[in-house]
Amino acid sequence: MDKPFIFGIPVEDSYFIGREEEIKRLSTNFKYGVNTILLSPRRWGKTSLVNKVAGLVASKDLIVVKTDVFSCRNEYDFYNTFSAAILKQTESRIEEWKDLAKGFIEKLTPKISLSPDPNSEYSVSLGITPKTHTPEELLDFPEIIAKRKGCHIVVCIDEFQQVGEFPDSLNVQKRMRTIWQHQKNVSYCLYGSKMHMMTNLFQKKSYPFYKFGEVQYLKSIPLDAWTAYISDRFEREQKHISETFIKTLCESVEYQSSYVQQLAYNVFLLTETEVTESILNQAVEDLVDQNSGIFIEQVQSLTTYQLNFLRAVLAGNHSGFGEKEIRENYDLGVPSNIARLKKSLIDKELIEITKDGIIIGDPVLRFWLKKVL
Repeated sequence: MDKPFIFGIPVEDSYFIGREEEIKRLSTNFKYGVNTILLSPRRWGKTSLVNKVAGLVASKDLIVVKTDVFSCRNEYDFYNTFSAAILKQTESRIEEWKDLAKGFIEKLTPKISLSPDPNSEYSVSLGITPKTHTPEELLDFPEIIAKRKGCHIVVCIDEFQQVGEFPDSLNVQKRMRTIWQHQKNVSYCLYGSKMHMMTNLFQKKSYPFYKFGEVQYLKSIPLDAWTAYISDRFEREQKHISETFIKTLCESVEYQSSYVQQLAYNVFLLTETEVTESILNQAVEDLVDQNSGIFIEQVQSLTTYQLNFLRAVLAGNHSGFGEKEIRENYDLGVPSNIARLKKSLIDKELIEITKDGIIIGDPVLRFWLKKVL
């Protein structure tokens, strides 16, 4: 039986809705080799979008390689993950990629873990070190493979903000930019879950990746798409939810895709035949409780000043934190303390800076904080 709603993982097939404009633009960029940076808050569906487009455009002449570098902690961690993804996803058979990668693989003794099922995935550990390959060789590896195969390769790297955390990060970024910008047969799609870090990497003039490619901001999926999707999922099980309640559901989590799916699932489980206001309210309470463990982990190490800053934002203050009245009302310390508080809370992804000032961007976190602070 199909699940009524999916959340917490990338969605596909009938669970993927909307994004027609983004699909068209990203597909075009993949086809014409335009580097693309996807920016949006977490839970807005960047990975799902990339997976969708990859499935639409992939062919023998256009290979899409996808990898996640969240676990990478330094430059050579990145190269091992990057190179293994290139090898595995440009050729399906081990014998073929060994032949394809002549001159590269001979320097290594890769460890390959095979499954008894010949159709299942295998894992590769390359053991790349500074003694086996230079950064320049590794960064140019997809270009070499693309030339040998006579195709174009799009390399999609999720959680790319981790590069900003590497030791000697700026020099690592410079090496990447220097090699990648001259490649003719490879383009890149870079995205990640920490929007403020991604924004710094690609939109600060002093950073190497400034103007590396086209920046695409993901917008929220519109109400009409959600209405058709959610209504259909309920009707399949002889349940009914009105358009008014669908609108309220989406607005309560500010159209953040994963939260919409999770809240809709909560409502679905509580509903026997017809959604009511009390059911929707209970579903929101359940959503807050379901995420409380994550939120506790996020705030348990905060200082009193940091908690007080969050209280000030929750009370409707979005600027002017250095003013005497706000500092004293919320005990924020001396004026010089404000900048440090902002930076620390942004780094912890508890607040974000928008055109309207400082906000708590996660609506469910906001609900939870109002309960506990």
